[in-house]
Amino acid sequence: MHKPPSIAFAKLSAAPKKGTAVILLGEETAPAASVTPLDPSGTIGRAMAAAKFKGGFGAALDVWAPGGTDFDRFALLGAGKPEKRDETGWMRLGGSAWPLVRKAETVAVILDVADGEPEATAAASFALGLLLRSYVFDKYKSKKDVKGKAREDDNGKPRLSKLTIHCADPSTAKKAYADAEAVLGGVFLARDLVNEPANALGPVEFADRAKELEELGVTVEVLAEKEMKKLGMGALLGVAQGSPRGARLVVMQWNGGKAKDKPIAFVGKGVTFDTGGNSMKPASGMEDMKGDMGGAAAVAGLMHALASRKARANVVGIIGLVENAVDGNAQRPGDIVTSMSGQTIEVLNTDAEGRLVLADALWYCNERFEPAFMVNLATLTGAIMVALGQYHAGLFSNDDDLAGKLLASGTATGEKLWRMPLGTEYDKLIDSKNADMKNIGGRYGGAIIAAQFLQRFVKDTPWAHLDIAGTAMGSPASDTNTSWGSGFGVRLLDRLVRDHCEA
Repeated sequence: MHKPPSIAFAKLSAAPKKGTAVILLGEETAPAASVTPLDPSGTIGRAMAAAKFKGGFGAALDVWAPGGTDFDRFALLGAGKPEKRDETGWMRLGGSAWPLVRKAETVAVILDVADGEPEATAAASFALGLLLRSYVFDKYKSKKDVKGKAREDDNGKPRLSKLTIHCADPSTAKKAYADAEAVLGGVFLARDLVNEPANALGPVEFADRAKELEELGVTVEVLAEKEMKKLGMGALLGVAQGSPRGARLVVMQWNGGKAKDKPIAFVGKGVTFDTGGNSMKPASGMEDMKGDMGGAAAVAGLMHALASRKARANVVGIIGLVENAVDGNAQRPGDIVTSMSGQTIEVLNTDAEGRLVLADALWYCNERFEPAFMVNLATLTGAIMVALGQYHAGLFSNDDDLAGKLLASGTATGEKLWRMPLGTEYDKLIDSKNADMKNIGGRYGGAIIAAQFLQRFVKDTPWAHLDIAGTAMGSPASDTNTSWGSGFGVRLLDRLVRDHCEA
């Protein structure tokens, strides 16, 4: 897992007198009074005037070797208007700071602005954003030494060794950051998993990575094909039958709540590579299908985050891991399989495979754990990207209360959702003449039809489906992420648990 630089917190009065100082300045305001001792000659004000720097959100200005000080550099960072500095805003500011500091060895961040002193939790959000942006996946890049020192690689791997955030209440900030750091570990795990090439991360290897969560106190069970066959998981196993790499179902449990409390459950699609099967995808872009396990990665990352911060809730995470490959034994269009629920499915398109994996995983979760609610995550359809682009994930739910909580959690974390419809008109489109249902509908409403299919496997349990095809992999770069794998869903669901499910 990517290891970020360490962060410390200290009082504003303890700001250093040398090195690099990152100074936050609100929009169209003078430097904060607390900054003045760092700049007795007024270099900052003159630099702002000369550069017409107004402190716009995320804007930056470097002042090298400022006169009258021993500092190497002042890095001015615009904090925008006060109304932009909510939790997500502070996190984005932290991400914006990373390019300013990643090549410096020692950095002090002066977290103060003239139009209002930030709360201690803002410091934790700033730190989280900065470290989220710091992530690089360079596991497979060659490392070379130059005169005994590690060379910074093409991805800009940081050599920052120490960063201190100076704020009004460092003790409270440190406590808030402890939880944020736990979530950061979960996001980095999810990003690592999505970024791994498929030759290195198949179902067995993914299950092994999930097994490592036992070190954090998570109980992990791994079901192999023999156990799944006994359970009647014909839908999931049908997808896997074309690959020599065996399928796995991983069950993770974190028991941090009261024994009497019902668990809550998160289920992830884990297709470690998706050729499309006999309904093969076009060659162009197929390499991206190493990320078709983004839902499973998010669930694993969530369990890491919850265990790391000792969440006071009982949580189940289940991931169905398969490779959808092509050989003489691969599933054919027209095959009929029997799911664990006993419902039969006519497989008209072998590239609509994620819903088959989730059908058995959801049913198993519901039958075994009887959770208070279930949320599944899946890079399920390209259709959701047609509808929403890559800035919102699609939300489908049979429960308005659960949907509302998810939407609020998405807004709070910046991992945004948009609710999509379900209805009997759409459900009829997957009725089959030859089986209980078929795995595709018509040309239109593909994301909705996929959700309707999943709903047939949740009974009356409150349930939500998050289609994260546009947000989990290959999503646009942002202030807090430049990685191909984004780790989308970990922070969102951690917030859901924190705000609504902990004792």
